[in-house]
Amino acid sequence: MRIDLHCHYVHPEAGVLASAINPVLKEHAYIFANDLTRQVNGRQMQERSALLSDIPTRLAVMDRMGIDIQAVSPSPFQYYYMADAVLGAQLARSVNDGIAAVVASHPDRFVGLCTVPLQDAEAAIAELDRAVLQLGMRGVEVNGNVNGADLTDPALGLEPFFARVAELGVVLFIHPNGFSDACRLSDHYFNNVIGNPLETTVAASHLIFDGVMERHPTLRVLLAHGGGYLAHYWARMDHAHRAREDCRTVISEPPSTYLRRMYVDTITFDPQMLRHLIDTHGADHVVIGTDYPYDMGEEDPLGLLNSVAGLTDEERQLITSTTAAWLLGIERP
Repeated sequence: MRIDLHCHYVHPEAGVLASAINPVLKEHAYIFANDLTRQVNGRQMQERSALLSDIPTRLAVMDRMGIDIQAVSPSPFQYYYMADAVLGAQLARSVNDGIAAVVASHPDRFVGLCTVPLQDAEAAIAELDRAVLQLGMRGVEVNGNVNGADLTDPALGLEPFFARVAELGVVLFIHPNGFSDACRLSDHYFNNVIGNPLETTVAASHLIFDGVMERHPTLRVLLAHGGGYLAHYWARMDHAHRAREDCRTVISEPPSTYLRRMYVDTITFDPQMLRHLIDTHGADHVVIGTDYPYDMGEEDPLGLLNSVAGLTDEERQLITSTTAAWLLGIERP
């Protein structure tokens, strides 16, 4: 049972509802992009619309990839954090109802991850409860920031949200939509190529250093795109924690302690990098990801995994199936 924990769906009805606020013009991925990147992105959306929303097409690609189950999450541009609280809640409900319909169409092939209106903490918790308890969602996908504010910014008041995610025992999937302060990343698609892993790195670092991971030890955090850059330079955080008092104002353990509690996907594009990721986090904290159906995704996830040197059968089983099934509450046959 091979499970893809990083793939996306677009709900067309929510897109129509959101069109009144023209959300694309307010997204960091659009703001910090040159004209050529915007043109390429526009063509990709037209070319891949069926891949995003058509279920028979999705199933055919899954079969070709060797994926048995997808944990379907919203496309990042359907977070809609820029909407006001009332519309934001309405849009989140629409997206989640769409994902629930996808799951219901093939419950043996799909489980769902929801979105919530993080611009309003109370509305976010209410929609999280509805999505998990009524719709059967197995987790929640969030951006690394909310309109430029860190997830741990006191002004957002998201501490009760983190507590509720932990209490429900579902996955908190952090998936960026470009870096929020990317004035130097507009060319060459840098706000995705560099900015997305950087956004994940910053968001995860705040969860660690601001104490969210310490206060909520059962919180299951999944980081997209191989966890950003943290797996490859975590020792600098630990050194800072030892060397400087301003790096240990909240947390009691070295930062890597909390980092290794987080889960990461396999989207690294290189077997040596994936080997290092597995060595850093442990095979029991690495899961398959494809980023379906985007061009920055991994189209042969099992081939990448099988090319990793020295991987044992037990490690492969953990990465392809066991850990993801546990995170998502999927009963294994």
